[in-house]
Amino acid sequence: MRGSHPERAIEQAIAQGGVVREGERIVVACSGGPDSVALVAALHALASPMRLALSIAHVNHGVRASAYQDECVVMRVAANFALPLDVVALQLGEKDEAAMRSARYAALAQIARKRGAGAVATAHHAEDQSETVLLALFRGTGPDGLGGMETRRPIEDGIDLIRPLLRVGSEDLRYYCHVSGLPYAIDPTNEDAALRRNAVREALQALRPSFPGLDEAVARAAELVSSERAGSPRAELRHRVREALREQGQLADVDFEHVEAAVRTMENGGTGRFLMKAGVALRIERSGPAVEKSN
Repeated sequence: MRGSHPERAIEQAIAQGGVVREGERIVVACSGGPDSVALVAALHALASPMRLALSIAHVNHGVRASAYQDECVVMRVAANFALPLDVVALQLGEKDEAAMRSARYAALAQIARKRGAGAVATAHHAEDQSETVLLALFRGTGPDGLGGMETRRPIEDGIDLIRPLLRVGSEDLRYYCHVSGLPYAIDPTNEDAALRRNAVREALQALRPSFPGLDEAVARAAELVSSERAGSPRAELRHRVREALREQGQLADVDFEHVEAAVRTMENGGTGRFLMKAGVALRIERSGPAVEKSN
């Protein structure tokens, strides 16, 4: 996503991803790290065109002294964007990851209810998705685990957890903070190799130079598995596009992103002509997709 305006690419990815709904009231979970700070900034940039009502929530787990420095960073971010801020301090007395996650989501849902919000946004990104899928695979998961983290799921009645950044890389998010002059904090527990997720993170980091599209491919596969299992409208449109190509014997070697471009047009009720691969185009009309071949 690098370029003269990398933030625009991230904002566009969120706007076109279908996770954030126009007119929503959203509580943005912000830890103070670069990922969540970038999420706040990107959603703030989209607030006017998408008619979003935003507030920020910070959950302090109270398990390390530097957590209060993170809180100060979040306060600066909230002041920078003139957004309401809620801070909750948890007293768990333990460092169990599952217990902390459950307590954090419960606290975020409570804040969302107080703010009248229907969604809580978190900054889970493409690398987080890769780690989640691999950890599930190592546990011997089925299709549910291979679907990774869902882009949207209920956490309480009337409140959804949304993850708009699952197709965005952490390096792009950090770069967004740099070019925007935004402060952020670094969580020292990310370097603790005793945690299984960090061990997987280290292994993936070693693989990325040999497989530069690794995270994008895993995120795409997880999204496909999840949407197919859920029978989502997008999955049905994707099936129609692929079936039209398959009937003409032209599905092989068609890039996923080309299919998605046609699917987005169908979602919006549009029409157009899309090049799928050399010599093969897909024409989207009101009646559906039709394959065109040329010599």
